[in-house]
Amino acid sequence: MAWLYAEYIADELLRTGRLIPVSTLEFRAGRDTLALTIYLSDAAGELSGIRVVSQLDEWLSLTAYGHPWRDWVHTRFLDLGEAARESGSGEDPDLELARAAWRWLDGTELFATNLDPGHHGHTDTPPGLDENARVWTPAWQLGLPLGHLAMHLF
Repeated sequence: MAWLYAEYIADELLRTGRLIPVSTLEFRAGRDTLALTIYLSDAAGELSGIRVVSQLDEWLSLTAYGHPWRDWVHTRFLDLGEAARESGSGEDPDLELARAAWRWLDGTELFATNLDPGHHGHTDTPPGLDENARVWTPAWQLGLPLGHLAMHLF
C-alpha cells in the first residue's frame, strides 16, 4: 500500500503543477520519479497525509539538480532489500512495484529537450539551453526536473 500511496502523492503533485499533459510518457516519468523519491525516502514506513507537507523540503533536496539521485535510489533499494531479508518476511510487494517503476525509468529513453547541453551537445555550440536540441535521455533524467518543479509549484 505504501507504493500506491507514494504514487498517488506524486500524481497529485504533478497534476496540481499542470506542467505536462497527464496522458504523456513524460508525465509518467515525472510521476514515477517522484513516487520513487517519496517511497524510498520513507525510511520509517510512515507515509501519512500530515507528513507530506513536512517532507516536501526533503524531496526537493533529493530531486535537486546535481544530487546523485540515481546512486541514492540504488543505495535505498539495497538497504530495503537487506532489511526485508533480515526480517524474513519475504519480498515486499511495495518494493517490487517500486523496482518495476525503476526498471521502466532506467530502461526507457524519451526524446526530449537537451537539459544538459554541456554533456550531450556539440563542442562548438554556445552554453545555454536550446529548446530545439533534442536527445534521447533516460526517463528518470526527464522526470527529476519535472517532479522538482511540480513540488515548487505546489
